[in-house]
Amino acid sequence: MGAFVGFMQSIAGRMLRIVVGLVLIGAGWIVVQGTGGTVLAVIGLVPLIAGVVGICLLAPLFGYTLRGVRRVRHAS
Repeated sequence: MGAFVGFMQSIAGRMLRIVVGLVLIGAGWIVVQGTGGTVLAVIGLVPLIAGVVGICLLAPLFGYTLRGVRRVRHAS
């Protein structure tokens, strides 16, 4: 899964998250509207902010930090 995290930390991955976030926010406000639209817009904030800040929220699931650095496991 290193390739996935690597892509998400690349400029293209960050731009993809920003675009997806903006699309979700726009769809929530313009298409869905009401309570469901508000929820969709708030959900859209997650990939938008993650892309702007440069973190990958799925990276820890694959043994990486939020910034995409491989975690070293220490022997105890």
